[in-house]
Amino acid sequence: MVILTALSGVVAGADLSSGPGPAELNESVEPGDGTNLTILQYNDVQTAMANPEAMGTLQGAITDRQAALDNPTIVVGGGDEVSPSSLSAVSQWRVPTDVLNVIDPAAEVIGNHDLDYGFKPVANFSEKSEFPWLVANIRGQDGGNIPGTSNYTTVTRDGVKIGFLGLVDDAVKSKTAIDFEEHGYKVTDFSKAGNRVAETLREEENVDVVVALTHTGIPESKELANNTDNIDVIVSGDDEITYGPKITSGSVIVEAGGNAEYLGEVNISVSADGVGFNDGQLYTLDEGNWSMNESAKGVVESGLSEDLSKVAGETTEALDSTGQNYADDTNWGRIVGDAFIEQTDSDVAVTNAGGIRGNFVIDEGEVTYDDVYTSLPFGNTLVTKEMTGEQLQNLLASQVTAPTDNYGAQSQLQVGGVTYEYVDQPNTSTVIGDIFVDGEPLDPDASYNVTVNSYMAGWDDLSSLPTVEEDYTLYGTTVVNYIEKRGTITPPAEDRIRRATRMLDDPSVSADGDLTTLTYDVPAAVSEINASTFTIMNETSQTIPVEDVTLDGGTLSIAVETTPLADLSATSDAVEVYGHYTDSEIDQLRNGREDSVLNADAMIEVDDDNPEPTATETATTTETETTETTEQMDASPETTATSGPGFTAVLTMTALFVLSLGVLGRQRRN
Repeated sequence: MVILTALSGVVAGADLSSGPGPAELNESVEPGDGTNLTILQYNDVQTAMANPEAMGTLQGAITDRQAALDNPTIVVGGGDEVSPSSLSAVSQWRVPTDVLNVIDPAAEVIGNHDLDYGFKPVANFSEKSEFPWLVANIRGQDGGNIPGTSNYTTVTRDGVKIGFLGLVDDAVKSKTAIDFEEHGYKVTDFSKAGNRVAETLREEENVDVVVALTHTGIPESKELANNTDNIDVIVSGDDEITYGPKITSGSVIVEAGGNAEYLGEVNISVSADGVGFNDGQLYTLDEGNWSMNESAKGVVESGLSEDLSKVAGETTEALDSTGQNYADDTNWGRIVGDAFIEQTDSDVAVTNAGGIRGNFVIDEGEVTYDDVYTSLPFGNTLVTKEMTGEQLQNLLASQVTAPTDNYGAQSQLQVGGVTYEYVDQPNTSTVIGDIFVDGEPLDPDASYNVTVNSYMAGWDDLSSLPTVEEDYTLYGTTVVNYIEKRGTITPPAEDRIRRATRMLDDPSVSADGDLTTLTYDVPAAVSEINASTFTIMNETSQTIPVEDVTLDGGTLSIAVETTPLADLSATSDAVEVYGHYTDSEIDQLRNGREDSVLNADAMIEVDDDNPEPTATETATTTETETTETTEQMDASPETTATSGPGFTAVLTMTALFVLSLGVLGRQRRN
């Protein structure tokens, strides 16, 4: 293991070729003794694999650093290179492998996304790779490797023999859409495997340096360093952070962020006395005058031209593929959900927001393959599960984050075929409101076919549910097909996922000419309203305009035309009012949202014999006791909340605790 350390950091541009001097840990090895060797590393290229400039710059920076150094260099990768990217989806592994062959690493480690297409395709892209793929601790039933992978490999530079081994951690199983056990594979302890293979490299292969390529993240890489004695350098990946190079327990650990944004460099000296760490740094690739490698750039451009420039259709409105998909349903999310349902003929579609990537907006006009597959880059397919209404409700509730979380209250899902409400309030037992499937109130005991992506289907609480159908169409291809079938798409004008903070009691109703006024009592915490945001809609997002909204002390008055409201009430299961407001108690506790949302029943009845409108009683279909305080939900602890047209159903604290043992708090991004 290394016996010298040096301070290091992230530097910009190509001008800084060396770091600060070393701090000695062992006086028997000095920097410059023996043979100097440089390791250049990248990891988690992922979606940047479809970016010609990014890949051209990455390889250009590698070439620049090789030219600036007098000693031999070795290039290695930290995994997650084959997927996900738009080019991965349309060419599977072919274009990414061609780009990696230009980069010419000495070795790559298998990352979780390199398994996006399953175990068998690994042998295909390994065969076309001009370098070995490594992973020593994913073992088959016969004790062997994934076909196309090896435990280790060795190379020799200027008489120095270097051994490389590959490792993953157990989290790889939850981060892929394939069932390891079903395919006969298990993940063994990475420290034990790393120690065993490192000893083999030292004792049987007689290497001078051992480098571990670990798709585990930095904490696990540190654990590996602490538990092994024969590893000199650890090139990490998976958590996509910028780290090091820094020494832990005698091993240099480095990770270069992700998406081809950084290049890591570790400079070591190798002599008969051991391995010394001279210096190292991370280079920022979007700064400085790096060369552009036309070969790497050209491979990506060719892939884009051949596979992704095709126009799938047009959109009449912009489609949002940004992080907004975590916070609320979007135009794009609704298209994705509807495409799932059309593909599988299911009742409901649910897809995690983390499966929508790219952080861009598809502008009004042409929608290309590149747009779709950059937004939906993973190798996910479609799985339809049979769920009871209660299980569907639990799934939706499990993904709701608290208002006090880093990103605030978010649904973290996109859906089709279902409309529901989630509660944006801290310390509340209420998580989800009423749910409507195809415009009908959810029946907790009924059975529904729910399509999810194959990544979600592997979640603990979903994997055990009955599988109705597995459709092996890529989820991106499903959306391409949906758009191509129509030629021009217009996103559904629906509000499928509705945020609400406070639910008001039923209103008093009065009429004056053609207008009906709904009057609600509001708590003192409702200090100011945004009148322009108030709207009235039913369970299928049919809306009618609000004529006037006023807040006077503790009274909220909403004026609306009587006939449209009565007609909507007569044909709906729920008619609700939503409006944004300032909450003096809650807003200061919230992250990510600047205001709160009021919600209340707005359904009325008009009797032919007595045209004076009256409020419709809120129907009750289920009852659960809440434990909220008056300040939290404007109700006493004895108050029961209803499920039905009032969008005010609650889950008890016990139910929430059970959910927390399932998928609540699951990792935000896959």
